[in-house]
Amino acid sequence: MITIALSKGRIFEETLPLLAAAGIVPSENPEQSRKLIIATNRGDVRVVIVRASDVPTYVQYGAADIGIAGKDVLLEHGGAGLYQPLDLNIAKCRMAVAVPAGFDYAAAVRRGSRLRVATKYIITAREHFAAKGVHVDLVKLYGSMELAPLVGLADAIVDLVSSGATLRANNLHEVEEIMPISSRLIVNQAALKMKHDKLTPLIAAFAGAIAP
Repeated sequence: MITIALSKGRIFEETLPLLAAAGIVPSENPEQSRKLIIATNRGDVRVVIVRASDVPTYVQYGAADIGIAGKDVLLEHGGAGLYQPLDLNIAKCRMAVAVPAGFDYAAAVRRGSRLRVATKYIITAREHFAAKGVHVDLVKLYGSMELAPLVGLADAIVDLVSSGATLRANNLHEVEEIMPISSRLIVNQAALKMKHDKLTPLIAAFAGAIAP
């Protein structure tokens, strides 16, 4: 049995064409089903639905053989025990710094001020500001980052940005892009050895279906 770890939402939807290229069709849509283990048209393949931030953990410990996770999640996880053969070029966005309108970010950074930054991407944010020589106090949040600067909890946020519409709606604007983000195929290293004959064609099918 091959177990694929996926999260609901955009990653699941954009993974469907890749699965189809490998001849795999999930029997249900997780957005419409309460099931956490979803069968497919192949008796030897199933999909488990987990929180996006948990996908690398399920694959690392062998509860899933392969999974699809964003680069943002993998950077925070650290990637221990994971083989990352493919950038799938899906769920694309960017990691960025945003501040309230009227906040002079360039001047604050130039003066060497200490910034309070709200984010759930603690490792990425710490490394980014350390490389710039900027001192930051990081506030870890799990909900909507946009609220933090509006109520005085933080001077800036580090978060994923796609269209920027949510930032604009909350009177924030992007001041710095940290890195582009997309989703990766991740594979349990032990599974790759033990189930090589089944996993290798699957990885090859994914590779052939990646959009340029």
